[in-house]
Amino acid sequence: MIKRICFTLLIVVLALKAEAQNVELKYYLPEGYTYNPAIPTPESVLGFEVGEWHASYDQVLMYMRAVATASDRVTLEEIGKTYEKRQQVLLTITSPANLGKIDAIKSERKKLRNPAANVALATMPVVIYAGYSVHGNEPSAVNAALLSVYHFAAANEVAADLENVVLLLDPALNPDGVNRFASWVNSNRSYHMNGDPNNRELNEPWPRGRTNHYWFDLNRDWLPVQHPESRNRVAKVQEWTPNLHLDFHEMGTNSTFFFQPGIPSRNHPLTPKKNFELTEKIGQYHARYLDKIGSLYYSQESFDDFYFGKGSTYPDIQGSIGILFEQASSRGHLQESIYGPLTFAFTIRNQFTTTLSSFEAAKNMRVEMNTYMRDFYRDAKKEYDLDTNKAYIFGSKDDGGKTFHLADMVLQHDIDLFSLKEDITINGVEFKKEKSFIVPLNQPQYKLIKGLFETRTNFQDSLFYDVSAWTMPMAFNLDFMELSSRILNLANVEQVDKSLKLPKGKVTGEAGAYAFVFEWAEYYAPKAAYALLEKGYQVRVSHEEVILPNAKTLKRGSIFLAKGQSTVSDEVFFNDMVKAAETSGIEIFALNTGYTNGVNVGSPSMDVLTKPSIALLVDGGVASSEAGEIWHLLDQRYEMPITLLPVDRFNGADLGRYNVIVMPNGNYASLGKTGADKVKQWVRAGGTLIARGYAMSWLDQNEVAEFKFKQESEKVEVLQKNYAEFDNASGAKGTGGAIFNVKLDITHPIGYGYEKTEMFTFRSGNQFLLPSENPYANPQVYTDSPLASGYVYPYNLEQMKRSASIRVSSQGNGRVIGFVDNPNFRAFWFGTNRLFMNAIFFGQTIKSGTGR
Repeated sequence: MIKRICFTLLIVVLALKAEAQNVELKYYLPEGYTYNPAIPTPESVLGFEVGEWHASYDQVLMYMRAVATASDRVTLEEIGKTYEKRQQVLLTITSPANLGKIDAIKSERKKLRNPAANVALATMPVVIYAGYSVHGNEPSAVNAALLSVYHFAAANEVAADLENVVLLLDPALNPDGVNRFASWVNSNRSYHMNGDPNNRELNEPWPRGRTNHYWFDLNRDWLPVQHPESRNRVAKVQEWTPNLHLDFHEMGTNSTFFFQPGIPSRNHPLTPKKNFELTEKIGQYHARYLDKIGSLYYSQESFDDFYFGKGSTYPDIQGSIGILFEQASSRGHLQESIYGPLTFAFTIRNQFTTTLSSFEAAKNMRVEMNTYMRDFYRDAKKEYDLDTNKAYIFGSKDDGGKTFHLADMVLQHDIDLFSLKEDITINGVEFKKEKSFIVPLNQPQYKLIKGLFETRTNFQDSLFYDVSAWTMPMAFNLDFMELSSRILNLANVEQVDKSLKLPKGKVTGEAGAYAFVFEWAEYYAPKAAYALLEKGYQVRVSHEEVILPNAKTLKRGSIFLAKGQSTVSDEVFFNDMVKAAETSGIEIFALNTGYTNGVNVGSPSMDVLTKPSIALLVDGGVASSEAGEIWHLLDQRYEMPITLLPVDRFNGADLGRYNVIVMPNGNYASLGKTGADKVKQWVRAGGTLIARGYAMSWLDQNEVAEFKFKQESEKVEVLQKNYAEFDNASGAKGTGGAIFNVKLDITHPIGYGYEKTEMFTFRSGNQFLLPSENPYANPQVYTDSPLASGYVYPYNLEQMKRSASIRVSSQGNGRVIGFVDNPNFRAFWFGTNRLFMNAIFFGQTIKSGTGR
C-alpha cells in the first residue's frame, strides 16, 4: 500500500514537472465552449504557450493589440504612460452593440450616483473592472489576462452574455514591475527544471519586481494617487463606475488560494454591511469554479478591507464590490511547496478560473449589483442629512504648494472642491484665499470624503493588514476643521476645475537690486534653492528673523540670494530667479538695502549653503520602498540629482564626492567595521548623515553616533493564556501605521519653514528613541498625548510619550540626523517632507555642541 502511494505521488510530481514545460491551451479553458478561429490564440502571437515562459509587458501589449484588431467585441485604448514610458492600456470587452453606445452607457451609469435620478436598472449592463498584477512579481495574474482576453473575445457561447456585461480589462497594473520580473525569471529559466527554492530563478535581486520604477507599492496608491499609473487608472474607474473590481495577487508559495471576503471584524465602518454580504455571495461562485478544477482555497481567514487605498478596498467606499484574490506563488516556472511541486501554469489557471467565476457572478447578479450601487448613494445622502457637519475646510497660510497637492488629490476622485475667494477666520484659525479649499459633504462621494478626512481612534479589531489611519489633512500638516451648516457659507467660494495647476510664483522687484530673498515656508522652496545653487549663485540661510524696511518679518530659514562669484549680468541673474520662482510657486522679494531691522543682510548669523551632493544607500538590507520614496521625492519633486550608491560598493567608494549621505531604514551589517570607520571619518570631516529607523541602531552599535532606545519590555504576570489567541494578541502589539502628535522646535534648522510647533507625524514600528541629554539636540519629540488618529497598543503609546522623534548627534565637523518616523511615507506624507529637506540643506549649519 505504501509503495503504491509513493508510486502515485511520483507520477503526480513527474506529471506536474512535465506540465510546467508542456502545457497546452486546453489545460486552462473551461469545458463546453467553442472558440472563433479568427481570434488569435496567445501562442500564435507570442510563439509560446501561456505559462511556458513569463510574458514580458511588451509581449502582453502585442497580444492585446492583436485581439483588439481581430475582434468586434474588443476595443483597446491607451490611458497613459508609466515612469519608464510604457503604455498603459485598458481593454473594453462587450457586445458590438454596446461598443457602439459606450458614451450612453457611461452617462446612464453616472445616474447611479444621483439619488434623485430614475435609472433603468433592469436593462443597465453590469460593469466589471479586472486589474491584473499590480505587483510585478506576482505574474500569474498578468499571464491569466492573456487567457481572459482570448476567452471573452473568442468564445462563441459568451456572445449573448456580453449584451449585459461590460468587462474592463487592465492586463498589467504595474507594467514596469511586470517587465522587470519577467526579464529576471526568463533569464534564469532552465529547460529542465527541478523546483529547488534555492534556485537563482526563484530569488530575484533587490529591489525585486513587486514595485514600480521608484520602488513604490502601487496597491497602496489608489487613494493618494501620487503616481502616473494610479492617476491614469483611477480616472478610468471614475469615468466608468464599475460594479465589481477584481484585484489579482499572489502570496507565499506554501499557501493555497484565497478570495474575499476577508476577516469580518476588519472591515472599515464606512463600508456597508451589504457589501460584505454580496462579497460572500460572489465567493460561492468562486468556490464552485475552483471545486470543478480541484483547487484548494479558503476565505474569511486572512486579509482585511480597512485601508481604502488598495485595489480591493477603494471600490468598497464607492458602491462597488472589491474582490481580492491571492494565489500561492511559484515565483518562477516551478517551485517545491508543502502541497507538492507548484507550477506556473497551475497558478495562472486559478487566476483565470476566478475571472470566469466573477464574470458568472456579475452576469447573474447584474440587477442586484446595480441596485446596490444606487442604494449606496441614496443611503449616503441620508447619512449626510443626519450629519451635523456639512463640509471640511483645509489650508495653510504660508504654504500653497502642499495645499495644492491635497486639493489635487481630492479632485482625482470625482469630488467637487471649492476655493476661497477671500480670507476668513473660523474658530480663531485663519484660512487664506487661494491657499484654502472647502469640500462640501452634500455630494455623491460623501462616504469617500469622510474616509479621506475623518479621524478615528476606536476600532472593532486591533489587527490591520495595512495602516489604521490616513487622515489626509494631517498627512499634509494643514489646518483643517469640520464646518456646520451655520458657518459653511461664511465666505465667497468658486468651484475648482479638475485641471487645477500649481500656482506660478513670481519675483517682486527689479533686476539690479541689492539682494533678493524668499521664505522657506512654501513646499517647493528647496527646489528653488537647489536650482539657484546649481547656477553657482550665493545662497545663504538666516538663523534669525529679519525685518524688512516695509516692516515685513522674514522668519528663520529665509533664503538670501546674491550673484556671489558668478559673473553673469544682473538681467541673467534676475531671469534665473524668475524661472526658479515660477516653477516652484514661491515669491522672491527684491531688497534695495542690506540695512534691515533685527539683523542685517550681511549678518554673521547667516550661513552660506553648499549645494547638496547626495548619496542614497541602496541594495543589500536597505528597505527598498523607503529608498524609493527618497529617490522619488528628490528626483520628481525637487529635481535634484542623487547617486543611488549600492551598499556593496560603499567601502570602495570615494565618499569625498558627497556632502550628504542618506541611510534609509534597513540592515547595514554588511558594511562591517570597515564601513563603520569610513562613515565615522566622513562625518567628522564635515559630512551630513541622515539615518532612519534601524540605521540609527547600526550607527549607535558601531559608535558612529549616539542613538539610544528604550529597552524595557512589557511586564506579563499572567501564567497562562489561550494558545488560540496568540496571533491576534501578538499582532495587536505592532504599530502598523497611525498618526501621532509631536512638538517641533521651529527655531532649530530642522524646524525651519514650519509656522507651528504642533504637528503630525506618521509612525509604523516600535522604536522608542530616548531624547538626548542635550536639550538642543531634540528638534522633535512626542507629546504627552501622542495619538492623533489610528490604532496603537496601549503599552506602546505609553512608551512613545515624550520620546524623541528626531535627534541630532554631532561628530567632529559633521552631523548625524536621526529620524524615528518616516518623513516621506508613500509620497503622500507632504507634511513632514520639509523636515527631511531641512536635514539635507541645513544639516551643515547646525552648531557644534547642539547635537549629541
